[in-house]
Amino acid sequence: MSAAALKPSARRAQAGTTEPAWVRYTLIGVALTFMFLFLVLPLAAVFTEALRKGLGAYLEALQEPDAWSAIRLTLITAAIAVPLNLVFGVCAAWAIAKYEFKGKAFLTTLVDLPFSVSPVVAGLIYVLMFGAQGWFGPWLQAHDIKIVFAVPGIVLATVFVTFPFIARELIPLMQAQGNDEEQAAIVLGATGWQTFWYVTLPNIKWGLIYGVILCNARAMGEFGAVSVVSGHIRGQTNTMPLHVEILYNEYQSAAAFAVASLLALLALVTLVIKSVIEWRHEQELKAAADIPPERPVTPTPDALV
Repeated sequence: MSAAALKPSARRAQAGTTEPAWVRYTLIGVALTFMFLFLVLPLAAVFTEALRKGLGAYLEALQEPDAWSAIRLTLITAAIAVPLNLVFGVCAAWAIAKYEFKGKAFLTTLVDLPFSVSPVVAGLIYVLMFGAQGWFGPWLQAHDIKIVFAVPGIVLATVFVTFPFIARELIPLMQAQGNDEEQAAIVLGATGWQTFWYVTLPNIKWGLIYGVILCNARAMGEFGAVSVVSGHIRGQTNTMPLHVEILYNEYQSAAAFAVASLLALLALVTLVIKSVIEWRHEQELKAAADIPPERPVTPTPDALV
């Protein structure tokens, strides 16, 4: 069949799968309306309330000692939890994607467990284990070790609720790539570390960075599990979300929204970084697709001699 005969059928197929203009505009309008009402408007309200009493009051609320303590503890918690989840996520994704073993499905289920368990329940689990009346409570008290109502408990709760983010980004990516490149590297004499560093890591770097960004954002914004294990000790175990709650309950709305604006800025920065990473990834894919395949070299008669 000629190309000219295919064109009408192609046009009919395209017309059959293309929605009318009013459908497209309606869907776009609904999406934009929801984004404005539930995303843009609340974020604008946060910054408006934070600056309602002026820039001086805003900066004063951020310079308050308890606010600095909450910011510092939030950064410390994220600085510990994210690297731990990075190691776990890479190891879990590697094991699930590259190997077949008994209990693989169970391990995959455990990775998804924090998505289905309420963060408050996660915090109660650590209270049950490490609290004064918990399983290890008497032993911890005898050795003067504090986990619950202290920084270690906050870190443990944050690790629990955030560890699926990196693993869940890497598992489908590694499964789609397969094992061919790693096996070829091993056949050529590469060690396990060399195979990971020069073969696997370049293939998963964008997914890894994306997972780290999401994990860091959730670690800094976690409230439920941290609220249970922190004890709400002002200036000691309050992270930024907990400090916002305390200020709001004390009717210090301007100070509460000032600290909340930092969390909102974190969310916006996360979205910007995510968009940049996705754009860079798309650019790399386009660049790789535009590279023409190598032409086979035809040996000359002189080369055959």
